[in-house]
Amino acid sequence: MSRPPLHALQGFVATARSGNLSRAAETLHLTVSALSHQIRGLEERLGQRLFVRNARGVTLTVDGRQLFDRISPHFDAIEQALRPFRARRDDVLTITLMPSFASSWLVPRLPRFLAAHPQVEINLQSTIAVVDFERDSQIDAGLRYGPGTWPGLQAVHLFDDFMTPTASPALIARLGMPTLETLGSYPLLGAPGGRWSEWFAQFGGTPPKRYVANFDDAETLHRAAAEGLGIVLGRMTMSRPMVEAGRLVALFDACLKAEYAHYLVFPPRSEGHAGLAAFRDWLLAEARAYLQPDGRGKVKASDRRK
Repeated sequence: MSRPPLHALQGFVATARSGNLSRAAETLHLTVSALSHQIRGLEERLGQRLFVRNARGVTLTVDGRQLFDRISPHFDAIEQALRPFRARRDDVLTITLMPSFASSWLVPRLPRFLAAHPQVEINLQSTIAVVDFERDSQIDAGLRYGPGTWPGLQAVHLFDDFMTPTASPALIARLGMPTLETLGSYPLLGAPGGRWSEWFAQFGGTPPKRYVANFDDAETLHRAAAEGLGIVLGRMTMSRPMVEAGRLVALFDACLKAEYAHYLVFPPRSEGHAGLAAFRDWLLAEARAYLQPDGRGKVKASDRRK
């Protein structure tokens, strides 16, 4: 058997890592058709099926996993060896962040940065995965919600987050406005214990015996509240845009500080990136402006009900 072409092996590794032909093709600057052709040719050459196609993308077969485990470290070594020789462009900035933070906080503000810095090209990579900056050398920085310490990364604190009960106007019209004492008798979204327990311990009232529903991601939880399913202990970075749009109502002026805060993080190699320096300064100014309503990024409940 002749040696498989290097570009086909590279396409195989990129597809295995992303689990998606479209994303892998974009990374390699290929069309999906061209990448599919490469992988089919590799499978024919090896006489093995490497991927199983499904509705959400592709997954490795047993043979595909064995091949990936054997060759991917060599591509990593090549990437590591070439990294010092790649010129970095100060006018191109690649940022990784959570999809929920991108849609609720950053993207609505981003036109202001682009207007102030038209020479900087911004690439946003929204993902729930924690990016490895050593492996993903094309990514310059990230926006993270967490404790503020990540090994090997510099972290710039942007702002703390706060939580307060929010509900849809339809639910309030149907059940009436709760008080701190009666809140526990309303349909609440979430899981027993956790931050709801802290809320009731700090502000009073009786926790419910059961919660209406819970979801495994915060964005879905907030959208369920906007649909009238129940009251969510909303994080203000997610619920404030919905409050301002009239989809949710902030029920109280009281707030509970969230467990984590929002940070800009970046590896040492990005310290001298001029585009990142401009983005950092702009982010800090936006964070200060965001906190102006009451110092917590919150539109007061009394203001929203006037």
